[in-house]
Amino acid sequence: MSQETREHTSKPTLRERAIEELHTFKVVAGYLFVCFAVLMFYESTLPVGAEAGVFSLGTAAIKAAILAKFLLLGQALGVGEKTRFTHLGSAIFAKSVQLWLLVIALSMVEELLVGRYHGRSFVATLADYEGRSIAHMVAKSLVVLLILLPLIATREFSLTLGPGELRRILAGKSQG
Repeated sequence: MSQETREHTSKPTLRERAIEELHTFKVVAGYLFVCFAVLMFYESTLPVGAEAGVFSLGTAAIKAAILAKFLLLGQALGVGEKTRFTHLGSAIFAKSVQLWLLVIALSMVEELLVGRYHGRSFVATLADYEGRSIAHMVAKSLVVLLILLPLIATREFSLTLGPGELRRILAGKSQG
């Protein structure tokens, strides 16, 4: 058995898995950071921008890191992996929706925990949501779904093509 064959058939070490997980986190968080920074910049330019808050790259970075961790947690838990799909498009859409629902649930838990950390009861934290526009919360949530779709599509294309193939195609490298 050649060295190359052994490397591809042996189970990755804990260190190799950690490095790969960190790389994936950086890529996903980077993508989300760009999306959130642009959205926050856009919101800050609206006439009601003062209500939405000041444009902050730090806030965009924190939100991106949290959402990236939520997505990687969902991936580690196998969210969307149990259902079999006949078409790649169906798989992309279904997995995106399932991860989106997980993100909504984890975001709600996060809000409750942050409120608790700041000395607020769960009831008081939930009461804050009553004052927010439902339409605005749904719209923001749907934007997150739209952000997830290309992220999940890229992952599914990469899995379908095989290790390194999508990167090779995108980089314009010939095969051989």
